Amino acid sequence: MSATTTLNPANASEYQVQLLLRQAELVQRLAALAPQDGEQTTPVPGLSLWRLSAPSEPHHGLHKPAVCLIAQGAKRLYLADELYDYDASHHLVVSQDLPVMGQVLQATEEQPYLCVRLDIDPAALAEQARHLSAPPTDDPSSTRGVFVGHNSIELLDPVLRLLRLLESPQHLPALAPLALQEILYRLLSGPEGWRLAQTLTGGSGGSAARIARAINWLRERYAEPLSIAAMAEAAHMSPSSLHHHFKAVTAMSPLQYQKRLRLQEARCLLLGGGIDAAGAAHKVGYQSPSQFSREYSRMFGAPPARDLRTLKEQALGRLGR
Repeated sequence: MSATTTLNPANASEYQVQLLLRQAELVQRLAALAPQDGEQTTPVPGLSLWRLSAPSEPHHGLHKPAVCLIAQGAKRLYLADELYDYDASHHLVVSQDLPVMGQVLQATEEQPYLCVRLDIDPAALAEQARHLSAPPTDDPSSTRGVFVGHNSIELLDPVLRLLRLLESPQHLPALAPLALQEILYRLLSGPEGWRLAQTLTGGSGGSAARIARAINWLRERYAEPLSIAAMAEAAHMSPSSLHHHFKAVTAMSPLQYQKRLRLQEARCLLLGGGIDAAGAAHKVGYQSPSQFSREYSRMFGAPPARDLRTLKEQALGRLGR
């Protein structure tokens, strides 16, 4: 995806002009609602606001199902060997729990990175799917659990209504659920809506929904030895079908997914303090400290002790800015 493009209102269609006006309002409201760098939580469950005044270092984590809409700046998401770039013209949707790496690419003091993130509640998503007059068109050749879509007036309008409500919190209980419902409906009814609909566990129970069950099974047991047979049974799939569809959704094999979960959790344990590398390795399921150190270095670019030292230095540097 390209960086943010600027349209000339004199030559743009009325729709494009209105879209630009909404994007400008989104920047204005986020700048006011998130005046400090970092994550800003809100009274709306699952809704958070982000601001950064400089490009970030790569950040590893498990991305829960969510829609991320940038008002200003640009970000890149890494899923295994795949890159997903998005900016103020696009939104990112993650439809499955995925171990990813994210990095803010464009941000300055004058034009900070500003982003809205809304976690996707599966029950609320299923409720909105029931209101569609026709199910979204499926594309069985592409079932990846993350995608980038173009922003639209239809999507920005309920997002803006939700942000306006944050400035008059007395109306949140009555009106916020309506805006949240419309956001999910607009995502489902959009060009890529089938990618979200296929993750729902009701209805036909397609491969993406079964992989969602497999991912939940694996997340609960990531520190245990991986049993593909047991995982396939939990997903109601054959082992060969599980391998094929798991990689189609996550861009990695079950073993690679488990390894990323283990290493990310080990890094969190080390950052939390009170445990050394060998203890963290054992806690997340590694039997060999040397294997843990090798795989940790491949994923994070340095062995545990050096990586931890670098992360602490970066944190001190941010505090000193």
